[in-house]
Amino acid sequence: MDSESYARFLPDSYRRRASEVEPTSTWWHWRNGRVHIARAAAPEASARVMVIHGAAGHSGALWPVCAPIAGMADLLLADLPPYGNTAVALPHRIRYGDWVELLCELVLAERRRDDRPLVLFGASMGGMLAYEVAARTGQVSAVVATCLLDPADAEVRRRAARGPLGSIPPAGLAVLERLAGGVRVPMRWLADERKISRDPQLSALCAADPRGGGARTPIGLLTSFVRYRHTPPENFDSIPLVLAHPAADDWTPPELSFRFLNRVKGPTTVVMLENCGHYPTGEPGLTHLAETLYSLVGNTLGEPAEGQPDEGPVATSNPATRPDPRG
Repeated sequence: MDSESYARFLPDSYRRRASEVEPTSTWWHWRNGRVHIARAAAPEASARVMVIHGAAGHSGALWPVCAPIAGMADLLLADLPPYGNTAVALPHRIRYGDWVELLCELVLAERRRDDRPLVLFGASMGGMLAYEVAARTGQVSAVVATCLLDPADAEVRRRAARGPLGSIPPAGLAVLERLAGGVRVPMRWLADERKISRDPQLSALCAADPRGGGARTPIGLLTSFVRYRHTPPENFDSIPLVLAHPAADDWTPPELSFRFLNRVKGPTTVVMLENCGHYPTGEPGLTHLAETLYSLVGNTLGEPAEGQPDEGPVATSNPATRPDPRG
């Protein structure tokens, strides 16, 4: 399934933009595999944006959401194994730590070839990936995340996973990973993909996509995420962190991310994406997401592009009522 399959669920302007700007497929050798990276080059842009998907995602699924900022920023979207068009020798051995290492190496490689400021935009589980990669590399100018799901939080585990998997303590998950980590199962066994969108047809598309939710996922990929020890938020103090959270997310509600964001030492901002579920498709939330990215790459990191917002570092959907991340 290509990006057009996902674009039809978005507003007309997003569908048109996704069809007008076609990303180019490129390949990056990592370990013994080839990582697929969709790129929309913008040599004259002042900044770059690396888009990071989560479990059961891939570049094609996220491209329609990101297409409006093509040209405003140089865009790249990598497929993390075993999803998308990336191919690795032993996909059943992929663990969350491998994703972190892959992205850290990619950030460093991209910074060597292009020293423009780099923003990481992480969707779903990609939010914590973006946070962790920024903390580890020190080469990122800002992070935007739709979710900040801390696996050390028992409530996060319970809400994000399906059935008893979300209630197994980390020690039990370590045993499960040793015994069955390489077993690949449908993602719907591990997470309730019906809640990925407010539109049942879009949720069904995500669940059936052979490059995404329809691909078989190693059990160890998710158990290793739950057991991973991320950089403590009290130590994250050097770059802006923006939580652009779907306001109508029935799968991972905003309050779960606020619990983590409240502990972040550095500068944070909350942008609520009104009328958006976990996979953001509604208005005005999509526009607020685009404005947030416009503002970061245009104002905070460089000069605003012609015709784009220049009101300040981050646009907010409803500043009078949005939650205060500091409590």
